Amino acid sequence: MAFFDDVKQLILPYYLLNSLLSISFLVLKTISPMCNYLFLPSESQCELDMKQSEIMFFLLFVIVVRARKTGSVTMLAYLSTGFMYCKVASLILWFNADPRYGLVYVVLLTLQAILFPEPSYSGPEKVVYFNATSLDEELNRNKKVVWIVTFYTVWSPSCVNFASIYSKLSAEYSLDNLKFGKVDVGRFPELAKKYYVNDTSFSRQLPTVIVFKNGEEFDRRPAIDSKGQLQKFIFNEDNVKVQLDFNNLYNECKNNPIKEKKEKRVKSE
Repeated sequence: MAFFDDVKQLILPYYLLNSLLSISFLVLKTISPMCNYLFLPSESQCELDMKQSEIMFFLLFVIVVRARKTGSVTMLAYLSTGFMYCKVASLILWFNADPRYGLVYVVLLTLQAILFPEPSYSGPEKVVYFNATSLDEELNRNKKVVWIVTFYTVWSPSCVNFASIYSKLSAEYSLDNLKFGKVDVGRFPELAKKYYVNDTSFSRQLPTVIVFKNGEEFDRRPAIDSKGQLQKFIFNEDNVKVQLDFNNLYNECKNNPIKEKKEKRVKSE
């Protein structure tokens, strides 16, 4: 079902326009008669030259490697990652062919980003967004509440890919004593330091999901082994559910609800 849902998303303007922008140079450079009108006579053989071919092959390699590293395991995640690198490569190729074409391409990219941004998750979510002080306050407010907290940044592709998955999980598993939260460590780096999350641009710890029980860290992914080495973790829905034991956490919390204190009513005579 997830695959068919992804296929339906492909008709949205964001994916259609990004597909056209990503392959624009390849199509216009290799298909006649368009290539004859756009390029110089010496370049109008309607085929890629050696330099352009090398850029295309390198682009393909980068897309595959980066998609794997960012945990892109769905079709739409691969496309989102691929679009970014394809457009960068196309921009270089257009500028190399003619700076005027490059400027036109920049304008088209800008209009697409403004008018048709990437569709975001619009379903229900039950996520609390913490600031520098509110996380610790909430963890200590009621230690019977289990908190699942994601440490993320807005510029990390892995965090962006995981955002919709986390929102869905929060809507599915949230209880009065099982709650979901998020911390933007780009805005609050002191929390990244406190909870040992590397928030640099080269970090392999973004996102990091930590489970708190009794106000203390109980589990996290990606985990760190006894030698201090970070264990690789792919942030898809099934992995998160299994590795962080969501079903057992949910059942444990559901079977042990927080008992509400009954208020004593004082009757006035």
